[in-house]
Amino acid sequence: MTEVPLVAVVDDDESVRESLHELLREFGFAVRSFASAEAFLAARHIDDARCLVTDIDMPGMSGCDLQQELLRRGDDVPVVFISAHADDVLHAQVLEQGAVACLCKPFSDIVLLETIRAALSGAVTGGRRDTGQ
Repeated sequence: MTEVPLVAVVDDDESVRESLHELLREFGFAVRSFASAEAFLAARHIDDARCLVTDIDMPGMSGCDLQQELLRRGDDVPVVFISAHADDVLHAQVLEQGAVACLCKPFSDIVLLETIRAALSGAVTGGRRDTGQ
């Protein structure tokens, strides 16, 4: 039997978090959602996550801070950032630090699916920032 990959979603916006959770379940992934980076880090079994989809701009610990903490811990889970803001400098920074991609909201379901599949396979999407709209 094939193991279903677990994708963790971290976003402080409840509507975004819930819609991503449902969409990823429809795509066939196991999904755990968290309202903050701190909640994700405190969760049991975070090592089970095979991909992390996180917002960049969140109160408290940002997505960038979360990426830094995971790197500090030696956790190499592939990170896909999502952002409502087109900040080229910030996007380049997270990609340099190992993120698979940084998608600008709104992005298409297909772009998200392709990005997560690339992350799970170990492929790099080239820092894709398009929305697919």
